[in-house]
Amino acid sequence: MTDAAKQPKWDVTRKLRSRARSLRQDSTDAERLVWSTLRAHRMNGASFRRQTPIGPYVADFVCHAASLIIELDGGQHFEAEHLKRDARRDAFLVSKGFRVLRFNNYDVMTNRQGVLETISAALAEAPSPTLPRKRGRERTAEDAL
Repeated sequence: MTDAAKQPKWDVTRKLRSRARSLRQDSTDAERLVWSTLRAHRMNGASFRRQTPIGPYVADFVCHAASLIIELDGGQHFEAEHLKRDARRDAFLVSKGFRVLRFNNYDVMTNRQGVLETISAALAEAPSPTLPRKRGRERTAEDAL
């Protein structure tokens, strides 16, 4: 995948942006627990964003550098209709180059450490991003030495 393909697109409708904002304000207990560990580069130095619009969906937590999405699901996600919807959502996100990890809220509340270790392992498996070059500086033969 090229660097241009990894760059997120920011064509977000007002409705979706408003939905993401309301989800950030009304987060669940499980989301608050996970976010307290992911925020501010606390997990392996990775930068996560929460309730981020990606295409027509809002991802709970996303690390663009590792192409990793973390989804926390409540009990309604185990109904047949929601399982199909989640499968379509995951297929879309995978087609955009992301790896999706799903956890249910009960697992987060009862086995927080195990969930965080799984996320940490997924970050360790992700290819390390290349650092961007400084802008406005041409590479010369001296730089290669």
